[in-house]
Amino acid sequence: MKTVGRRIKRTYNLSRETVETVRELQAEYAAGPTQDAVVERAVRDLARHLRDERDATSWAKAARDPEFQGEVAELEAEFAADDRRAWSS
Repeated sequence: MKTVGRRIKRTYNLSRETVETVRELQAEYAAGPTQDAVVERAVRDLARHLRDERDATSWAKAARDPEFQGEVAELEAEFAADDRRAWSS
């Protein structure tokens, strides 16, 4: 791999359809200033989507966890007066 500045030159084997889609996204939709930028954006968006799905699964699991719900209830009770003061000002 060749490093150019802070970038790494890397080769991937992509389907013709994917390459055409990247070109279209860049040329017709201005999804990025370059095709490389379109690919970086797509990877960033996919990573964010997968992290969000993982986080949603974790929160859904926590919502069904009696121990976690007990801790939430304790925290709510402990800070209820402070919350009321903060929201009333």
